[in-house]
Amino acid sequence: MAGEVWQQTKVDEMIRRGVLALNDGYRVRNVELGPVGIPFVRGGDIGDGGINTAVEDHIRPEFTDRVQSKLTRPFDVAFITKGTVGRVGMVRPTQPPSVFAPQVCYWRSLDPDQLEPRFLFYLLTSAEFQANLDAVKTHGSMAADYVSMTDQRDFRLTFPPIREQKAIAAVLGALDDKIELNRRMNATLEGIARSLFQSWFVDFDPVRANIDRRGQKSEIGTVKSEMEQTSDISDFTFQFSLFTSPATAALFPANFDHKAEGVVPTGWRSTTLSEVVEIFDSKRIPLSGREREARNGPYPYHGAASVMDYVDDYLFDGIYALMGEDGSVINDDGTPVVQYVWGKFWVNNHAHVLRGKNGICTEHLLLHLKGSNIAAFVTGAVQPKLNQGNLNRIPFMLPPPEIGEAFAKAIEPLFAQIRANTEQSRTLATLRDTLLPKLLSGELGVPPTD
Repeated sequence: MAGEVWQQTKVDEMIRRGVLALNDGYRVRNVELGPVGIPFVRGGDIGDGGINTAVEDHIRPEFTDRVQSKLTRPFDVAFITKGTVGRVGMVRPTQPPSVFAPQVCYWRSLDPDQLEPRFLFYLLTSAEFQANLDAVKTHGSMAADYVSMTDQRDFRLTFPPIREQKAIAAVLGALDDKIELNRRMNATLEGIARSLFQSWFVDFDPVRANIDRRGQKSEIGTVKSEMEQTSDISDFTFQFSLFTSPATAALFPANFDHKAEGVVPTGWRSTTLSEVVEIFDSKRIPLSGREREARNGPYPYHGAASVMDYVDDYLFDGIYALMGEDGSVINDDGTPVVQYVWGKFWVNNHAHVLRGKNGICTEHLLLHLKGSNIAAFVTGAVQPKLNQGNLNRIPFMLPPPEIGEAFAKAIEPLFAQIRANTEQSRTLATLRDTLLPKLLSGELGVPPTD
């Protein structure tokens, strides 16, 4: 295979042959949107090769007839054509049909015997495709970058014979399938941890169980229902005895106190984050884009919401929670923008660097933050900001130390598996990104699939 000469083909020719279809998004009207119906996917929902269909806006059921020609199918490949041009994602078979916004275009294989759908996805992530985009996308200080449908039809891309397409898709697809499985598994693991947090520290199920002598029924039901929703973690052993043992139940009181701030388990205190969080902001050092380019390396450089770059040194080593300080501070539902990070990394001055203290582990702190509405503590109408003083004022329900320790012990294996899955996915993604250009150029050959 590596010795074959692969020919470039104009995209318009593939369309005329009935092999490929191109379509753009739907120009929706506000009246057509609602909380239920067909997911309406915007450009911000596309990234890292995936497409988020768990969105807030949907095409309402009474308007579904209008969008039938725009509905997605499994393995459609979408990319942004206006703004951050070129970000690519693929519709997975497990996702529901959705409708894209106007700034999104999608390509579809109409004949899998001539164009392998998953190969099409990798083709659109290739340097060859991105070079086609860069050659035609408009630039301007007053207008966003844009690539038209006409321009796309003029692209010339390399379409290997179908056997080679399938072989390439099989190799790269196996890596991406494992990455996706790890992502789903992590979502389930965190869901279990959140359910246990909700049960212990919000609903106070163990206290109520002690009061009415029902045992731990409500707690068991919450956690088990989370596990039964997925088979991804069938090979992972959870120590449910830790959640339900008499020793654990005995840590909780059998009554509540009625205080000004509400009903609180006896022996617990309503306090603020200042009592349970260590802040390491003084160790942060921002680096300019030019500095980061000159200091390229293996260590992630975090901003307010995500990894922005990789540099040649680190400031922190361990497990921390990052919380947006300015810019990306608060989500639409009022919860803070947070990151769970570990290992060696660098942080700029747009994210608070936090760790739990006084018997509260960092993961406990993380789960608390993800369920807290911080809108009252964020300042700035144009540039949102959460300063240290306001961060310290965020409410926190503090249990006795022994309950904090029991919770840390309960969730530690869940987060340890999350970290292990994430590290594996990073390794697989690096391998995929190394193989992709070599496979798509024919430099590296793989045996064709049968």
